[in-house]
Amino acid sequence: MLFDTIVAPITGQPPAGVAWVRLSGSEAWSIAAQVFSPWPDEVEPRKALYGRYAAGDDGLALPFSAGHSYTGEESVELSMHGSHASVRAVVDACLAAGARLAEPGEFTQRAFLNGRIDLTQAEAVRETIEALTENQLRQAGRNRDGALRNEIEEVRGELLRILAAIEASVDFSEEIGEFDREGALGKFRGIHFRIAHLQKESEVSRIVREGYRIAIVGPPNAGKSSLLNRLLGTERSIVTAIPGTTRDFVEERADFGGVAVVLIDTAGLRETSDEVEAIGVERTRRIAEGADEIWYVYDGNLGLSSDEADELSAFGRKATPVANKSDLGPAQWPGIPISVKTGENLDYLVQFVRVKVMANAPEIAVNERQASVLAEAVAVARDLQAALKGNSPDDLLSVLFQDLIAILGRITGQTAEPDMIDRIFHDFCVGK
Repeated sequence: MLFDTIVAPITGQPPAGVAWVRLSGSEAWSIAAQVFSPWPDEVEPRKALYGRYAAGDDGLALPFSAGHSYTGEESVELSMHGSHASVRAVVDACLAAGARLAEPGEFTQRAFLNGRIDLTQAEAVRETIEALTENQLRQAGRNRDGALRNEIEEVRGELLRILAAIEASVDFSEEIGEFDREGALGKFRGIHFRIAHLQKESEVSRIVREGYRIAIVGPPNAGKSSLLNRLLGTERSIVTAIPGTTRDFVEERADFGGVAVVLIDTAGLRETSDEVEAIGVERTRRIAEGADEIWYVYDGNLGLSSDEADELSAFGRKATPVANKSDLGPAQWPGIPISVKTGENLDYLVQFVRVKVMANAPEIAVNERQASVLAEAVAVARDLQAALKGNSPDDLLSVLFQDLIAILGRITGQTAEPDMIDRIFHDFCVGK
């Protein structure tokens, strides 16, 4: 049953200083009274109680009344010392008293089903848990606070007002006259723009979520692998004085001042008769094409050969020349001068990326599922705008508006299929 009483730890894996276990459902208080004592005859919600568990540990019980808890149900959050034995004993006692173990994401799913949050806020809870950088945390926090939900609801509200005008003109044409297409078209252009803008935000949201991909390319022995190792603070790539040491790419995540980046060390670009190295060179070119930015690392004291200058130019505007070995003298060519050996200007290189990413940070984060739905919405909006401009009958306009409103409702969960909702919450961890 969906609304029976469930229990699960809501803190990380033991051991820890303190752990918390949550009970949620109509029997949460009565089950808590069986496993925690003393339990008062008259419970005061949101007032912490101190007591003991049957297994001998002590802690706090924090009761919440229905409508004022995380799930929207009657709930109790129980604290104890964070040992495996303490947590297991409390959970087992709750199970013996009539609770069942919560499924992954079930607490948040109940919050959604009880109207405490919408689907975008539920997804933002998972994104908060998975956040690795400050920027990811900030973007998830905005959607937990309802940024995407509010935008979608505003757009749906405007669409509903136009739909109401269409249907009123159909049902009461003699009383109110014909539907004002020109006025509706003017309003709809703004709506269409807002939907399309949100859909475009999905690409910059991907960068926040998955990381800004930087391909480190350039001629052999220019210091690409050493640069990766220096930025990571570990010997991740093999470094030797032999040109062509890196035969394949090495991909690692890093945090550039709160911005998630993916650094990709690649094989040196050069003509080679070595079959394995040639495969690596070809792979480097493909990686560079798919990267968000390219660092073309070369020996700043030697400068760029004509072939290397052509390669740099071929990579286009997303390529940034990085002149390594500045400790040996001034660079002979433009670019960001650095020294992997001394660390000179590496902080500048990090800030260069950080500022660029933050300047393009999305106003509202959009995840992959939401972007897919928005792409459908943009296609319908395009058809609808054409229908408003043409001579399409009012009943067809009504159907198109209803379709668009329903599609946008899938983002917030108002018109989402149960199977899709189940899939979303199945990706959560147990206890959330």
